[in-house]
Order: sequence, then structure tokens, then C-alpha cells
Amino acid sequence: MASYSFDVVSDFDRQELVNTLDQVRRDVGTRYDLKDSNTEIDLEETEVVITTASDMTLQAVEDILRTKATKRNLSLKIFEFQTPENVGGNRVKQVVKLKKGLSKELAKKLSKILRDELKKVTVAIQGESLRITGKSKDDLQAAIQLVKSKEDELDVPLQFENYR
Repeated sequence: MASYSFDVVSDFDRQELVNTLDQVRRDVGTRYDLKDSNTEIDLEETEVVITTASDMTLQAVEDILRTKATKRNLSLKIFEFQTPENVGGNRVKQVVKLKKGLSKELAKKLSKILRDELKKVTVAIQGESLRITGKSKDDLQAAIQLVKSKEDELDVPLQFENYR
């Protein structure tokens, strides 16, 4: 008897993020009101650090970041904006954490929802992803629809991979 499966993950395309930040830097460099703000946008492994002249310019840079990310099909749920902090020389720094992977609590919550609603699929938590297995592709399609319907309540974007 054949069995089908897919993975539910929370991830983002890092290259798209790099391209988005390049566009934001370009916009900040050319916009008249932001040109002299000496804004720096640094991408690190798990976060983006924005350093700029004032709260007002920080807000403008955030808006540009959100707009550019949306245009490049990056979910805004991957950004976790921390509270801005003052650094020396009247400058403001903000750390934007990048969310990646399903937390244990979220994986358990999704697993429970799937098990309660759909009896014909099995759910296994594998690190930062969920593996959903079923005997028919229709059961898996129902599982995908169920997870998509619950995605608005979650604070992370979800993708479906390894459908076989």
C-alpha cells in the first residue's frame, strides 16, 4: 500500500531577503528626506540591524522594508521588530529578528489540530518541521487546506515541501 507525505515548515528565501535589503538601501540613499540620515542596514545570521538618525527616519525605513518585502513575496511574519534603542550620537538602533522554523509549542499545537480534525493522517514532529503522512492524496490535500485555514492565527509563515 502506497503512502504519501509532505512537510510543513516555516522558512524564507534568504536571497530574496538580501535583494529586499539592497532595494531598501538604494531607496534610503535616493530619498530626499532620508539621504543624509546615515542609515545602515546590516543583515546578520538571525537578524537585521537598522541604525539611523532618529525615530522618524527609523519609521520611514521600516515602512520601506515592509513594502519591498511584500513586493518580493516575503511574508511580513518573518520580521519580529524589537523595541528601538538609543545609541551614541543621537542615533537610533533597531534589531529585527528573523523567524525561521516551527517552535516546539507551535508544532504541538498544529499536530493536535490535525489529529483532532483528520483521523486518516499521521503527524510527526521532526525538529523544526512537521511531517504529515496519509494513505491517499486527498487526505493530504485536506490537511493542507486545514493548515492554510489556521495560518492566519499563527505568527509565522508556513510552506509545504517534499510532497510525494
